Amino acid sequence: MKRYIKDYAFLFLISGTVILLDQWTKNIVRSNLSFGEIWPQNHWIVDYARIVHWANTGAAFGIFQDFGTVFSILAVVVSVAIIYYFPKVPREDWLIRAALGLQMGGAIGNLIDRLRIGHVTDFVSLHRFAVFNVADASISIGTALLVLGLWQNERKEKAKQSLSANEEDPEPQDLSSTPPFEEVQGE
Repeated sequence: MKRYIKDYAFLFLISGTVILLDQWTKNIVRSNLSFGEIWPQNHWIVDYARIVHWANTGAAFGIFQDFGTVFSILAVVVSVAIIYYFPKVPREDWLIRAALGLQMGGAIGNLIDRLRIGHVTDFVSLHRFAVFNVADASISIGTALLVLGLWQNERKEKAKQSLSANEEDPEPQDLSSTPPFEEVQGE
């Protein structure tokens, strides 16, 4: 039981932090900017980075607009799957565990918006890239960390298999180039 508490404490700490940061930043945007309003205005940086109050009825970065219900269901399914699967991930795989926490936090952060206001509030706009939010970034970073963690695990497993194969069946040494043994005579 203690193991599950420790496991879930890690998961809920990461996902909870993402949810709080996501909801806090979205609330600041909704409270201070009208829909479509950009901050800062008339500044050289606006061409490269800006805060804009935007609504998204699709997935991360504005793709698949008007599929909000599908993504709400998907967020619940993904969160339940993460909660179920998380204790099965070894503690040494901290990268995968962190990735799952980030993904769950992002999914729930956007789900809260969909359930409360019917769409997701996006606000970060970089150059010509799609407008996104903390939850979207968390999902993307979590996905990248998951891929990296799985890749690392695969490399470790291949190295371990290679090592165990070499120990079981060592290659015979070529003794043809070894100089013959010469006795050393005493003085």
